[in-house]
Amino acid sequence: MAEKFLFNIAERVVDKIVRLTVEEVRLAFNVKTDLKKLEDTMISIKAVLLDAERQQHQNEKLRLCMGKLRDIFYDAEDVIDDFKCEALRKQDGINHPDIKNLKVRVLGSCCLSFSFSLKMSHKIKDINGRLGELATEWKSFDLRQYSDNRHVFPRETISFVHSSDVIGRDEDKENIISMLMKPSEDQNVPVIPIVGLGGLGKTTLAQLAFNDDRVTSLFPLKIWICVSEEFDHSRLLKLIIQSVNKGERCDGSTLDALQARLRSLLNDKKFLLVLDDAWNENKAKWVELRNLLRSIDGLRQSKIIVTTRSLKVASIMSSIRPYELKGLPLEDCLTLFTKWAFNDGDERHYPNLIRIGEEIVKKCKGVPLAVRTLGSLLFQKTDESDWIYIRESEIWRLEQHENDILPVMKLSYNHLPSHLQRCLAFLSLYKKDEIYYSDRVICLWMANGLLEHPKQNLEWEDVGKRYLNELLSRCLIQMEQDFWLYFTFKMHDLVHDLALDVSQKECKTVNSETETVDENVRHLLFCDEKLVGVPRVLEEMKNVRTVIIQDASKETKTTHESLINLCLSNFKYLRALELRNSPLMALPNSIGTLKHLRDLDLVGCRSLRELPRSFDKLRSLQSLNLGDTGLKQLPDSVQRLIELRHLEITINATHLKEIRAGCWTSLQYLELRCCMELECLPEGMQYLKSLRTLVLKHCDSLVSLPRSLKFLTKLEHLYIKFCSSMNLKMELEEEEDKDLQLSLKTLSLFGSHALRDLPRLLLQGSSSTLQQLRIAFCPDLSVLPAWLPNLTSLQKLEIKGCFNLWDLPEGIDRFTNLRELTIDGCPELCKRYREYGGEDWHEISHIQKVDIYE
Repeated sequence: MAEKFLFNIAERVVDKIVRLTVEEVRLAFNVKTDLKKLEDTMISIKAVLLDAERQQHQNEKLRLCMGKLRDIFYDAEDVIDDFKCEALRKQDGINHPDIKNLKVRVLGSCCLSFSFSLKMSHKIKDINGRLGELATEWKSFDLRQYSDNRHVFPRETISFVHSSDVIGRDEDKENIISMLMKPSEDQNVPVIPIVGLGGLGKTTLAQLAFNDDRVTSLFPLKIWICVSEEFDHSRLLKLIIQSVNKGERCDGSTLDALQARLRSLLNDKKFLLVLDDAWNENKAKWVELRNLLRSIDGLRQSKIIVTTRSLKVASIMSSIRPYELKGLPLEDCLTLFTKWAFNDGDERHYPNLIRIGEEIVKKCKGVPLAVRTLGSLLFQKTDESDWIYIRESEIWRLEQHENDILPVMKLSYNHLPSHLQRCLAFLSLYKKDEIYYSDRVICLWMANGLLEHPKQNLEWEDVGKRYLNELLSRCLIQMEQDFWLYFTFKMHDLVHDLALDVSQKECKTVNSETETVDENVRHLLFCDEKLVGVPRVLEEMKNVRTVIIQDASKETKTTHESLINLCLSNFKYLRALELRNSPLMALPNSIGTLKHLRDLDLVGCRSLRELPRSFDKLRSLQSLNLGDTGLKQLPDSVQRLIELRHLEITINATHLKEIRAGCWTSLQYLELRCCMELECLPEGMQYLKSLRTLVLKHCDSLVSLPRSLKFLTKLEHLYIKFCSSMNLKMELEEEEDKDLQLSLKTLSLFGSHALRDLPRLLLQGSSSTLQQLRIAFCPDLSVLPAWLPNLTSLQKLEIKGCFNLWDLPEGIDRFTNLRELTIDGCPELCKRYREYGGEDWHEISHIQKVDIYE
């Protein structure tokens, strides 16, 4: 197994060293010297790591050496993070002084304690020594510097395909041909993008259309170019010229000469150009190529087909909606599988194998190349055991050739920047067909330090959202449902197989059949309800950073407690711990020893009544989820967690304790849910200066919002769902209220039965920022306020299930930025504003997208 992610780990550790010496603490001289030596060594190693990652596949000694480096880098990161933990401990001592630390002064004005500095100096020296021992061997590999961290290898495709070899793509072919025949309305070069996952058959579909007689009649000249590698204009023009004029040599020609030659060959000719396997995401490069092609006379009557795995590439190269290729139906997959697994007609003699084959095909989830790969592996094999082996094996464990499914899928992975490679690999920690929650994934990435340091005015969460959007655009994950504040997504089984393949030394799923686990694995998933006792292979592990225990409610209480105790005693560098639906009645007090813990998820721990006294020792905690627990009250210790950014709470109390000044200064997200007795939000909300999202769900006794929310100038999202007693009337009461500058972007009001008005104080203060407003199932709301059209930035308005709402406010035509209006289940509104026959349709006809459902 190749060593992955080493460049990214080294990059992160070097960045942490630099930030430590600049930001955190004044360091003792010997510590600073040792850190500088470590930084210099890692920079020199990092400079050639990209070359090492390329060469390791052919050099076993290099691969083993990189494995040792990986463990040293991780240990170095743990040591650097120790400084952060100590800084937080001292800051906590300043914020909450007691008799033992009265002498503590401001952190930046003193050195760390002598004992801590001595201990750290020894640890850093040990790491420097281990790196020194590898130095001679490392130098012997004669590695060079590379600037590009993507390991991309060129591939070639051809224009011809036998239509008889292709199964299940007739409808797709007809759709593409109809797009080719449609007159162009685009002022630019007419481009038809075909987008989809690797192995779906984008190239095959383009070949089918390219070779169809109707297309040949329509386009007398056809040109096929495999873009694949670097998007270089000279290279592409040469390939086009050589395709049109066979044998012509263009070596040494300038770009201007190439363009002139292209014009002479293509002027006033109607042609079809296929750019197969495009990866370029640099818009400027495409615009330059488009401008080079624009010089051809009569270009608008020609067409271009582009195949790509990236929606971003498609949007850069074309203004029309891409043709998103889907998987084949099961029946077509079975036909294709049979074609590759048997000689014609032989399958009739092996009904037992066909039954197993059906189960094998289901593993491929409609991807033709995966079907072909597994079918060809079984060609001329009639022993049932061979078929059962393929059925029971993960695809990534099977031997494959260059053009089989996993190598083809890896092209997508190799094109990712190194930070995205690690993030994608981390998703293998979940089971196949898992529904992922975007906010949960971002918290886990953040806890494990997989996100780049945010720039300018961005937060860590913004970086995580950007990563997910990049994976979506590259078709490596697929969105399931958008919930405004977060979204759910799935990962195709083959992408999951790819993630499993590249994360073997990072992530491991443990169940009752697990016999071995590499001692240096960093992330563990327990997901077997049959698990009885702690697997002995885990007892020697020390370096685990993530533990996720699924199906915890199905495990015996004893087994679950044993797993928790193992985590607390062995995994001192744990960053993330997920104990969803745990039967535990109490967390062990020893949890306070996990000073590196950044993410703790206790959702559904309904037997949990209180938190241990040591909870305030979890000073590194960034995300804490106490939703759907049995907590009676949130203890003061939670307010001492100054790094906390994401907090979800369920408590059985009428009031939360007052938020004190200086507490939760980093908090970005606060959610109160199923707090059925809670009558009001806590005093001191005005101190949450960093809060960007406030969510209130199923808090039936909550009757109002505090006016102190007007001081939360960074609040962007307010989401209130099924708070049936909530009355949001918040008028402008003071002169200063008229000049409020708030930042709300989205407001969602769902199932508030007592709602009769909208919170004017918050909305008018956000008149220039509010983009989305959703009001749903508020039966007592009979009128929208006259001031609503003052929300000049509103882009999306959604009104559902408001049965007594009769009218939209006057002046709705002033919503000049409103792009989407949805009215659903509001009988009178639907009648008045429907497109055909609605007396007030003219008031909303200017809106780009109007959906009215009666």
